[in-house]
Amino acid sequence: MDAKKVLFITQEITPYLPESEIATICRDLPQGIQERGREIRTFMPKYGYINERRNQLHEVIRLSGMNLIIDDTDHPLIIKVASIQSARMQVYFIDNEDFFQRKATVVDEEGNGFEDNDERAIFYVRGVFETIKKLRWIPDIIHCHGWFTALAPLYLKRMYLDDPCFSNTKVVYSIYDNGFKSTLGNDLSKKLKQNGATDDDLKIIAQPDHLSITKLAIDFSDAIIQGSPNVDNKINDYIDQSGKMFLPYQPAENYIDAYNEFYDTILNDK
Repeated sequence: MDAKKVLFITQEITPYLPESEIATICRDLPQGIQERGREIRTFMPKYGYINERRNQLHEVIRLSGMNLIIDDTDHPLIIKVASIQSARMQVYFIDNEDFFQRKATVVDEEGNGFEDNDERAIFYVRGVFETIKKLRWIPDIIHCHGWFTALAPLYLKRMYLDDPCFSNTKVVYSIYDNGFKSTLGNDLSKKLKQNGATDDDLKIIAQPDHLSITKLAIDFSDAIIQGSPNVDNKINDYIDQSGKMFLPYQPAENYIDAYNEFYDTILNDK
């Protein structure tokens, strides 16, 4: 039997960014899942904060060169890659001069979210999907980590559902206690509708704050994982109401095995 393929789309990974709850899980989980016999691919944004020379990033010319249109503006897609040698694991980076050259991640020096975080998140998610298509690597599961990936389930189920690379793919969204304070812009819905989302799809994000973006991810995911010990009670209530498959928080000593078993449950669900 062919090994099942798991695509990790994450907001951050250590050692490329400082250790955090998400960065640590997204460093160790792909390695652990790979060691349990599955094929993996892992993606993160190439924030300008990341030192390319120290981390030995290099551009993958055959994957770069596409332009992605967001709100009627072309943005060149650049793909870079690096290896975590101790894990025998490659990490792919989505890059673009307009969105990822600033020396920061998703907030400025004062902790305020960037005004274009909506377009950055759209570009990142679409960049991952377009790169996977070029790689001709068909994932069985896509596992999204962090609010910056929250639009991925919507894009999978709308823009990419009929694509042969993704037609049978299940999507899992991990929820963390890492919200943002402001909103992602009042015209986010307009930009998403340009890519195939409907008014009905987007009614939950009339005010695109962290809670509503998380609810949108839940709506379009096949399963949910609680990645942090504590999350907003409103989010837990929404998960309960959704009826989606759900894995509660798992401690560090056993979460990799628990996630691996959960993947099997999702894949066996018809």
